[in-house]
Amino acid sequence: MRIQGAVIRKDADPPRQLPISGAMITATTGNTRITAQSDGTGYFKISFPAVVWPGQTVKVHVAHAGYEPVDLSLQAGIRLASKELLIAAMKPLSEQLSEPTQRAREVVSNIRVRYSFNSESDVNIGSEVTTFLAESKANVPCDHQSPCSPDGAWKASTGSLSLDAGSGNEFRDVRVSCIAGPCPFTKINDSGFINGGRQITASAISWSGTATFLLEAEVYQVSIASKVREAYPVIFGQVLNFTVPPTNEGVSIEAEINGTPMVFPLGPELYLSWATCTARTGRQSEQATAYRCELKPGYRF
Repeated sequence: MRIQGAVIRKDADPPRQLPISGAMITATTGNTRITAQSDGTGYFKISFPAVVWPGQTVKVHVAHAGYEPVDLSLQAGIRLASKELLIAAMKPLSEQLSEPTQRAREVVSNIRVRYSFNSESDVNIGSEVTTFLAESKANVPCDHQSPCSPDGAWKASTGSLSLDAGSGNEFRDVRVSCIAGPCPFTKINDSGFINGGRQITASAISWSGTATFLLEAEVYQVSIASKVREAYPVIFGQVLNFTVPPTNEGVSIEAEINGTPMVFPLGPELYLSWATCTARTGRQSEQATAYRCELKPGYRF
């Protein structure tokens, strides 16, 4: 048997019914006891290794610091067999502090999220214009000696040109055309330049005389630039939430503590002196990271 559920904060104000991470869930039936911990979304799952027969009672105990424990009694049978979800709503311990204590709490205000991300930038630094030849003679039978004209009747000759844009540069919008000679009896091969890139190769065949081809292309310099972005978190009660894109780097929180501006780099440990933070990456293709930071005792927004 498997129990799936979520732990949330029970409050009169619906927007503050926030998920609770790190809650300990203990499920007991008979002599079997299984424990689990809720993740950043409040989700938990408990699987019993043995069969739980209909009619057996499963007791679920949910505990978390700062909240009143929750005890639930579930009857194995149709309800659990249908895999219904279990929502454990936890009531916070009394937050009503005396007036002196209220005044003593440090105030966290003017909060901003700061992070950097890398983006590709390019600048058109010039263009390339050059020619190349494909030399051939008219009316020479091919006799299956490649290269030949497309119909295989006449002997053809190939002309080609290779270019390198240099380190950090690439060719774009490459165009090749026949500009002189028997252009109706020529064929351009664009496989070596149609997608651009640092190195390109243009080639063509002619089977009725020497033809001249013109190659034109734009040259771009490509670089990676680091940019800084700022965002503002959403605050519900004692918790702030924000998300950052998958390309983020160096997430930090700028805030004022009792009116004094400070910068708090989160780092890989997600450490803040005034809040406990968790992070989770979404399952969607964009893979944005969602952060949730709950104030520690002694602080208020």
